Amino acid sequence: MSVFVCPVCSKPLDKDGSSLRCENRHCYDIAKQGYVNLLMSQKSSAKRHGDDKLMVASRRDFLDKGYYLCLRDALCDTAVRFVKEKVTALDAGCGEGWYTYAIAQALEENGAQVRMAGIDISKQALIYAAKRSKKIELAAAGVFNLPLAGSSCDMVFNVFAPCAPEEFSRVLSDDGVLIRAVPLENHLLAFKEHIYDNVYPNKVEDFEVNGFRLLEKQEIRKTLTLDNNEDIMNLFRMTPYYYKTSTADQAKVAALARLETQLEFGVLVYSKI
Repeated sequence: MSVFVCPVCSKPLDKDGSSLRCENRHCYDIAKQGYVNLLMSQKSSAKRHGDDKLMVASRRDFLDKGYYLCLRDALCDTAVRFVKEKVTALDAGCGEGWYTYAIAQALEENGAQVRMAGIDISKQALIYAAKRSKKIELAAAGVFNLPLAGSSCDMVFNVFAPCAPEEFSRVLSDDGVLIRAVPLENHLLAFKEHIYDNVYPNKVEDFEVNGFRLLEKQEIRKTLTLDNNEDIMNLFRMTPYYYKTSTADQAKVAALARLETQLEFGVLVYSKI
């Protein structure tokens, strides 16, 4: 039985050949790339869902070089501290699965029996995620309408993705945990100074999440050094800055041969109230 449920009637989904099917005969084909589309497209007027191919490929190439290992290790260490003997975990906004795969591997190495699932609205991201592991169940879906049963998850991860407190609370068990990663005030500040004339620190969101109690907060601060333009451009294209800058500002980044900037992450752990 799949960790996912039918997005139409919320009944469990069973694998039937190359499809997932519920008792009401709703059927969802598993794409040859390894994910299932459970995104209810009629609920959105957008023609394109999620990050595009350029952003996803840039983020994959950047992350695969280990530049954000400090964050990935912190997420893995945090997950291990809260793991149960058997755990069902969801990465809500999994992207290309770099964090998802590492967390699942860390939990397994700690002796847990793991069912790991990931959802994202970007099908291109899911194609890359599926290449990392065949054991992670992947679905095209949004965080505000999760195709999972109530209380079915022991852990929900939310890494640089929209936060959906009501849905996270619904799918988490009573003793489950929500683990989030967010950028802090000065994250990539020096990088932005190369692009814009007027630069301001990031507006850090309130760490309070409705329906949850903050158990712990870890702040990670490092210096990132990039010594080639390829990696600089990948960092640029994986952020919203690339899509919100003029041609002239993009040219500034294209001319950079070296970059030194701040990494500032917050890793937050919550329990349900």
